[in-house]
Amino acid sequence: MGLDLIYDDGQTPLSEEEKEGLLIKSITTHGELNEQEQLNIEEAIKWIINTKFKKDKILTEKFIKSLHKKMFGNVWSWAGKFRTSEKNIGVQWIRIGTDLRMLLDDTHYWIDNGTYPPEEIAIRFKHKLVTIHCFPNGNGRHSRIMADLIIESIFGRKIFSWNQSNMVKADETRKEYIRSIKEGDKGDINPLIKFARS
Repeated sequence: MGLDLIYDDGQTPLSEEEKEGLLIKSITTHGELNEQEQLNIEEAIKWIINTKFKKDKILTEKFIKSLHKKMFGNVWSWAGKFRTSEKNIGVQWIRIGTDLRMLLDDTHYWIDNGTYPPEEIAIRFKHKLVTIHCFPNGNGRHSRIMADLIIESIFGRKIFSWNQSNMVKADETRKEYIRSIKEGDKGDINPLIKFARS
């Protein structure tokens, strides 16, 4: 019996090849998958808490891949590797490296020049990162932790509350999150900043 996933609004379906990357073969439902991913993410958060990060380390392709691997490496063989398939959202997979490099360069510029307030820099980074959609799965959760790392490690401010939710359940909180992402797509980042602090 294989992995049978039912996707909610805003979730990115995995290809059959990506599903084959599941390391825990006893998982057959989305609920079981979410539970194992959450346990892995909690391990990654312990690693983050016990490590001091500097801007020059966080804002690199290497770190972005390493964080994803820490978050999902116990569950997926492709954790920490850029996707090589097209998705219902995200840039063409062949553009991931280039678009990410531009985002990292832009973010360094925003920080060095005070282009935006700290919260806005972190949330603009998060929004663009999830828009690029570097990985087959886990992009939303990964980009939220990246925003938390930027706001705390680079700016010395409190991490975002994200409505006290991990947003894996299809509830009103997730719907509000998806709406705020879509507003960001249209150029208004304020709803996502407000959501991140709610």
